[in-house]
Amino acid sequence: MQHGPAVRRRKLGAELRALRTSAGLTSGEAARLVGWHQSKVSRIETGASGVKPADVRLLLDAYGVRDAQLRELLLVLAGSDEGGDRHHWWHAYRGVLPPTYRDFISLESQASAMRTLETSVVPGLLQTPEYARAVTRAAVSGLADEPGAADERLDALVAVRLARQDVLHADPPLQLSAVLDEAVLHREIGGPEVMARQLGQLVVAARLPQVRLQILPFKAGEHIGITGPFVIFSFSSTSDLDVVVLDHLTSSLYLERKEDLRAYTEAFNALRIHALSPEESLDYIAALAGVA
Repeated sequence: MQHGPAVRRRKLGAELRALRTSAGLTSGEAARLVGWHQSKVSRIETGASGVKPADVRLLLDAYGVRDAQLRELLLVLAGSDEGGDRHHWWHAYRGVLPPTYRDFISLESQASAMRTLETSVVPGLLQTPEYARAVTRAAVSGLADEPGAADERLDALVAVRLARQDVLHADPPLQLSAVLDEAVLHREIGGPEVMARQLGQLVVAARLPQVRLQILPFKAGEHIGITGPFVIFSFSSTSDLDVVVLDHLTSSLYLERKEDLRAYTEAFNALRIHALSPEESLDYIAALAGVA
């Protein structure tokens, strides 16, 4: 089982190795350029050891990498705090965010595209504040907190969920493709009024050019996604950094092998075929929401 930090080290190392090769350098030559021992370069490239952002910057300079987007992505994978508020705003919430959630947000902030299957709730990037609060309250209700601390933690987690939505309005925006099981539209999270507003928000979101929303109807019967939701992050700089994320109650599982990525990509494509078209999905949600 691979979790966020291990996956990020491996992916970062593999990309640095590819960049070194493209620059026509051996690991020994790269090491001499930056004043290191060859073994340090090898450990970084295999993901055997972590790497500081400053070291990544040295290597990128030595390899002649000038692509600003790629440099920023690799520095974020190394844990850099640079890159502007858009990419590191979540550091203000480190006290309430588990490491796996911080890793998820860092990937989301840098991804160019996100494909997701949701079987129970509206995706976090499309939730209203009231809906987000109800979902988050249910998720943290079983965790022990000091008196009064639970409400503060809930407020912070809701604020994080809403702040994540900025990626849909960034320049360029995250391209979101979401398949929602029909059950998501009928589960009254937060009560009828909250759900009605959430359905209205889905109508607004579905009309955004960067959002492709499809509903998987009950009549589709059993389907390949019945085992649970998943997320696929894609990166415009390099497909080698693409990753599948499976959420569990207390942790997240990251799948990075090419065969895993291929399997989940094929599964998502199959789900899109069996789902209503984006236009049909929009009409259906609008009818439920009672909006034109």
